Amino acid sequence: MTIVTYLTLISMFLVVYHHALYPLLLKLLSQLAGKTEPQEPVAVVRKYHRSLNDEQLPSIELLIPAYNEQDYVAAKLINLATLDYPDERLSIKVVCDGCSDATATVARETIAQLAFCNFSFEVCEQPQNSGKVAVLNQHIAQSGADIVALSDVSALISVDALLIAASHFAQDDVGVVCGYYHLLSPGSVGEQAYWNYQRQVKRCEADMGAPLGAHGAFYLIKQRLFRAMPEDTINDDFVIPMDIVAQGYRAVYEPNIRALELEHAADSQDRSRRKRIGAGNLQQLIRLRHMLLPRFKGVAFTFFSGKALRVTIPFLMLSSLLGSVLLASHSLVFMALLALQLSAYLLAALPRMLPMLKFPGPIGSLNYLVEGHFSSMLGCIDYGYKKIKKHYFTHLLNPWVVVLKRGFDMFAASLLLLLVSPLFPLIALAIKLDSKGPVFYQQTRVGLIAEDRAVLFSIIKFRSMRADAEQASGAVWATKQDSRITRVGRWLRKTRLDELPQLWNVIRGDMSLVGPRPERPAFYQTLEQAIPFYSERTVGLKPGITGLAQVNLQYDSSIEDVKQKLAYDHRYALSLSQCSSWLYQDLSVLVKTLWVVVAGRGQ
Repeated sequence: MTIVTYLTLISMFLVVYHHALYPLLLKLLSQLAGKTEPQEPVAVVRKYHRSLNDEQLPSIELLIPAYNEQDYVAAKLINLATLDYPDERLSIKVVCDGCSDATATVARETIAQLAFCNFSFEVCEQPQNSGKVAVLNQHIAQSGADIVALSDVSALISVDALLIAASHFAQDDVGVVCGYYHLLSPGSVGEQAYWNYQRQVKRCEADMGAPLGAHGAFYLIKQRLFRAMPEDTINDDFVIPMDIVAQGYRAVYEPNIRALELEHAADSQDRSRRKRIGAGNLQQLIRLRHMLLPRFKGVAFTFFSGKALRVTIPFLMLSSLLGSVLLASHSLVFMALLALQLSAYLLAALPRMLPMLKFPGPIGSLNYLVEGHFSSMLGCIDYGYKKIKKHYFTHLLNPWVVVLKRGFDMFAASLLLLLVSPLFPLIALAIKLDSKGPVFYQQTRVGLIAEDRAVLFSIIKFRSMRADAEQASGAVWATKQDSRITRVGRWLRKTRLDELPQLWNVIRGDMSLVGPRPERPAFYQTLEQAIPFYSERTVGLKPGITGLAQVNLQYDSSIEDVKQKLAYDHRYALSLSQCSSWLYQDLSVLVKTLWVVVAGRGQ
């Protein structure tokens, strides 16, 4: 129970840290930095009058992606017509992304009525819906403006927003400016409390180095700093700003820039939105994980404590609850903690179970928080499942087998590495005494093959041949009585102990414990031409330290040997269609491998 106790306590601490300790710590650090006082409005005064300073202002293109927004586009354009900015320095583009309603027609009719406004308006119609990310990639890259402002159709912008943003962009190190987002009509007390909390956190995060992302309602970037996003990007309003921060530029949170959201999302739409955001949070954690490095200082701290932990919080909450259930019968403390958690979840469920009743604000906030985490968890699971399904050709491999196999590999490889680590210095000493050269030998091998790529990796083994083994001959297979094999190397090969360092390859994710033998690129083309379906042996499947072919046949010394092993490799791949057959096959291969090691039946 000791491990369960530690895991449960760690899970509880991280949940409390993310929700309570982190905001308090963030506020304290902001106070120490002397930046907690409300900011005074930036001294930018123009009052719609031309001045000599107009020429010094950057050119801005305001880009508005739109999909079926006929109900909001007129109010949006009227709002934009009231912005205080030089006529010749601002252009506004509405991109109708495959709209099936009258968005484009309403937009053009509204622009025709704005005779008092001299801004450059453009309505761009795209016949096919390509998605917001594709629209942003295309039109930001095409923009000739200094600054690109991005805004949702349903959000109104404060009239001096562009002037205030321009004053920030006058600083060379500023790459992003985002503003204060608020709702015209929050859907619930919980939603209002959530956005109040988010605004406070964002202000403090900005004091720590940069606000984490922006809200898509309205933010601005320097056009030259934009880099195209992958087509499957989910949270574009996080990825774009953080990519600019990763380039070494600052993001500024300016509360005097206001974006007012007009659209009120229905309950089902809100849950879908939070599920999508949860999937996006997981995606951005994977793609921007480098921003957790210490060199990003305050940004790394806020990214870990805010966005990274947010991905794991639903699972940590579940871990805390299950751990408390297991430990409640052994400890009064955990019994009390279990009762506290169950009470909190019951209170959170009341507004959902009894929607006709009105509950106090704290219960509404708790409901919004818990349901938000639940939606986020569903989003993460859905995203992970789809990635596995796409990456691993699920017509051959069961996605659950892929997940369980990776978990088993990590656990078993870590345990084995810990158990055999005392042998490493003894083997290293024997190798050094027997022959000249390094202890370890690294060689490029072909790993997992996916639809769009073949992975190459560097395999690590104890050196079993002379250091100059292939200096004259190049890449050749080893033979049974190969003179290049050293005395210690022959013993290492018979016991397969030369493979032990590959446990690190398993932990890194290059290999699996059980799988097809990883082949050298130098032989791969020849084998693929000589043997039908050879390349399919590692389609969606990582090569293994040991495998069904390896424990039934000897080392490869010719193409004929490889042909015999190929049948075993495909047989093993078929076993991955079900969890039970995979587990049986892997355990049987590992048992046979242990016998090969003990009996010295290797070559």
